Order: sequence, then C-alpha cells, then structure tokens
Amino acid sequence: MNPADIAPVAPGDRRQSPLDLFVIFAGANIVATTLQVGAALAADFGAIAAVALIAAGAVGGSALVASLSVLGPRLGVPSVIAARAALGVRGAALVAGLLYVTNFAWIAVNNVIAASVGSQILGGPGAMPIWVVGLGLVSTAVVALGPRAVGLADRVAVPLLLLVGLIITWAVVQAPPAPAAMRQPPAAPAHWLRGFDIVVGYQVSWILMFADFSRYTTSERAGAAAVFFGLLLTSLWMMPLGLAAARVAHSADPGAMMAAVGLGWAGAALMVLATITTNFVNIYMSGLAWKSLFPRAGAQSAVWSVGIVGTLFGLCYGTWLDRYAEYMVVLGGILVPVGGVLVAHFRLSRTTTHVPDLYDPAGPCRGVLLPGVIAWALGAFAYYVASSWGGTLPALATAVVSYLLLRRRLAWR
Repeated sequence: MNPADIAPVAPGDRRQSPLDLFVIFAGANIVATTLQVGAALAADFGAIAAVALIAAGAVGGSALVASLSVLGPRLGVPSVIAARAALGVRGAALVAGLLYVTNFAWIAVNNVIAASVGSQILGGPGAMPIWVVGLGLVSTAVVALGPRAVGLADRVAVPLLLLVGLIITWAVVQAPPAPAAMRQPPAAPAHWLRGFDIVVGYQVSWILMFADFSRYTTSERAGAAAVFFGLLLTSLWMMPLGLAAARVAHSADPGAMMAAVGLGWAGAALMVLATITTNFVNIYMSGLAWKSLFPRAGAQSAVWSVGIVGTLFGLCYGTWLDRYAEYMVVLGGILVPVGGVLVAHFRLSRTTTHVPDLYDPAGPCRGVLLPGVIAWALGAFAYYVASSWGGTLPALATAVVSYLLLRRRLAWR
C-alpha cells in the first residue's frame, strides 16, 4: 500500500479493522503532550475542577473529530482532499502547506521531549543528538512501509504503552501529594473557560487527520466510534495522570514529573514509544499534504523528506521547548477554524460531495471557494481576539455560523 497515496481508496480496499483504527488514534494520543495538558491545569485548578474540565473537554473535542471521521469511509479520500469541497483546490492547498510545515515542529517537539527523558537514563546530555535522530529515523521508516505497517506497529506499541502507563499510574498513586498544591484557591470564572479551552483545543488539534486513516475502514459508524474512543479513553487516562504527576513534582516538566514519582526506565519507555507512535501520524499526514500539493512527487520521497527535516529541526533542542506555548497558540488560531468550516460544510449543510469533483482542476472545486476561506479567516480573528480567556469555542462558533450564512446569502458553492 502506498504510504502517501492521495487517490480515493476503492471500496474493496477498505479492509482496515476498527481495532486498527482505534489503536492508531490511541497510540497517537498516549504521548507526553497529552500528559502536559493535565499538567498545565495543575497550577490554576483544584483536583476536582481540573478533572471536570478534562472530562468535558475530552468528550467535546473527541466528538468533534469523530463527527468528521465518517467522511473517510464515505468518500475514501484523505483529509486534505476532502477539504477541497469547502475551501476549493487552492484554499485546501493552503491548509496542506500549513499542515506540512507545522508538522515539522510537532515531530521536533516530540523527539526532543523523548530524547530529554531517554538521555537521562542512557548516555547523558551528550547523547541527545543520537536519541533525536534515532527516534526520527525509526518513525519515518515505519511510515514509509505504509498504513498497514503503522497499524501493525501500533498493535505492538500500544499494548506496551498501556503496560508502561499502568506502571506510571501506580507510581503516581503511591507518591505523596504536594500539600501546597492541594490548598489552591478557587479559580476565577475566566480561568474555567481558559482551562476548558486548553483541553478541547488539544483534542481538536487532531481534526485535520479525520479521514486519513478512517478511509481504509468500511463502516462509518464503527470508524467514528474507533476514533472517538481512541481519543477519549486515552485522554481521560493520561490527562489526569499528568495532573497528578505535576502536583507531586511541583512542576509541569516531563522529566521532573517522571523523576518525582520515582520512575526512570518506565518513564523513558513511555516517552520513547509515545513519540514513535505519534510521529507515525505526523509524518503520514505531512506526506499526504505534500502529495496533494505536488501529485507527481514520489510517495517515498514525500515521507522521508518530512521525517528527515522534522528530525533535523529537533536538533535545536531549546528552541522548540522554549517556544512551545507560542507555537500552540499560533497553531490553534490557524487550524481550529478550519475544523469549524469543515463541520459546517459536511455535517450541517445539505451539500452532496462528488469525489471526482475533488480531483478535477476545472470542476466546481477549482480555485478558492470564498465562503470557506472567509469563514476560516473570521474564525482565526475570533480566536485571537478571545485568546486571553479561551479562543477555541469562539473560533469554532464564528467559523461555523459565518460559513453557513455566507453560503446561504451569496449562494456560493
């Protein structure tokens, strides 16, 4: 199977089981960044409030991604191609270009986090480059073998992640709580909205892979359930775990949290395995984006170029970790409104999508479809205006409403 094929998947080739789809999303979400979401809430919220925010945000964000995942089995095309129905060929090309570039940063951040923990156990600080390069090359090699190889690798990696995660869970439960953290005053109302924004915004960051893997599954209902539970269950586990570990460590740093709960090899194993499974998704998505921009490019060159460049970016250790928060804000403002436009087009309007039109440069999806692009821009503006207290929900609402109004009022496709 071509590892970066943007052509429609024939119904007879949609043989991926819901279990494989579940483990792909679960493996991508059992990662240090998911722990960090819970850890980010530890400084501002009590335990009960933080867990409530995690539950609400995880359910809402997972449902949003799952609601679009039905388009994979329905259309059989990757996400960057499906987006052409709402944004046009050139509008979707802009999304593909942004996805391609931003995934370099995701790959780099994941590699650096895992390498920082792994090098503490084996090799010391001087081994950081070896860890970064090794993790990047292993992830890329598996993706180059195709989606089936990713599914098989995840079948091995995810159970190991679950085992290591259970060990870490037990260590956190046994660790003494931090008394100072337990005496936090109640958070202000605005902080509640911001806390919800952190959780749901992280879940929505998966929205642009809604059809990339589900297009190999036959059943829309089973595929949506696999995506929903793959994201939800791992979030309901890993985010509270990160919250508890941050309380024990008095810090949201991954290495400090693992050290505080007395874990060395188990913590490193989680970070390494989680980095590899998450990079499967990042590299594959970027390979598809590149092929949508340059259809004549070879699939292997697309995959390896993404993996290698992302790995090289990871060699700038401090830059990505120091700028991580800024990167998340920029990424959220760009990508969350796209999700709103796609939800409005595919789930809330009565538009029928014809797959051949998505590939026809002279068809109805040619150029830029202004309702979608304008709604995207308005949603991004709403995100940044409301970012001080929580931009995800305003951005989604603005993008959805403005898209529906523009299409109805101007009668644009």
